[in-house]
Amino acid sequence: MQHFSYVGSGPYCYANSFAMMFGEAAPSTSTIELATGSPFGMQIVGGTLPFFDPYGWDPEAGFDGALKALGWTSQVSSGGEPEDALSRLRAALKDGPVWVGPVEMGHLRHQPGMTGPIEADHYVVVLAIDETRVLMHDPQGYPYASLPLHDFMTAWGAETLSYGDPYTMRWGFSRVADVSEVEAIRASVPAAIHWLSMTTDRLVPTGSLGNADAAEALAALIEDHCDKNLRAHLVHFAVRVGARRAGDAASCLARAGLAKSAAIAGEQARLIGALQYPLVLRRDAEAAASLRLLAPTYDRLFTTLQAGE
Repeated sequence: MQHFSYVGSGPYCYANSFAMMFGEAAPSTSTIELATGSPFGMQIVGGTLPFFDPYGWDPEAGFDGALKALGWTSQVSSGGEPEDALSRLRAALKDGPVWVGPVEMGHLRHQPGMTGPIEADHYVVVLAIDETRVLMHDPQGYPYASLPLHDFMTAWGAETLSYGDPYTMRWGFSRVADVSEVEAIRASVPAAIHWLSMTTDRLVPTGSLGNADAAEALAALIEDHCDKNLRAHLVHFAVRVGARRAGDAASCLARAGLAKSAAIAGEQARLIGALQYPLVLRRDAEAAASLRLLAPTYDRLFTTLQAGE
């Protein structure tokens, strides 16, 4: 089946936020996402929490490499006391918008249904701040969203998130090299191979699995007992973003002339996307079957990327 690229809504918060910061010189969000390394693997963290991204990966792990591959730099700061972080943010805003995150999405009360922490990470672009409110572009679908300063600072503290430092922000984005999208894609391939290899020095929770083992374990978990929290995580986030990542990887790899790798990434996108319907309808045996077909594709993609195909 020929791959056909997706354009539409979805949980692409940091790629969309980067694109806003890059402005007129922004590459496609598909290229930004690929450059972070996110499409190249699957993991089940601690044996219970699945993501369609690499073993040991989180967004912070891919940002610096993505900026380098795309020809950009930025300043970054994090940590400290809330008052110091707020002072840094006010100073940075004098030169333009500021990229902020991870933040706890559950404290972003401009989003319907958000009343407290849900252990979900998110990224936004802050436009302005005064004594009581923050104005932001929230790529979840809320341009020019206004949020009380207290709620924003609580979200930015990121106390309930499993990765990242509190009060992280990036500003001073500067383009240091004129890199085409195809050049950026090719520059990202070594990182893709690294992530698919599951070789990492990052701290990984006990019981975590990657790639084929993760797919097989998730299939068994769904068949045995897909509780409401796991199902909600899969159908509202993990499947949606996973299918899009793999589909964008297929489009990008094809542009770079890596036809065999692109075909495998396209197959992954279809298999991940095929999980949505049966999981929503609780036809869990069908979802498990798709995951078992997905399992061997990670080794195949690793092999073809290594071969430059």
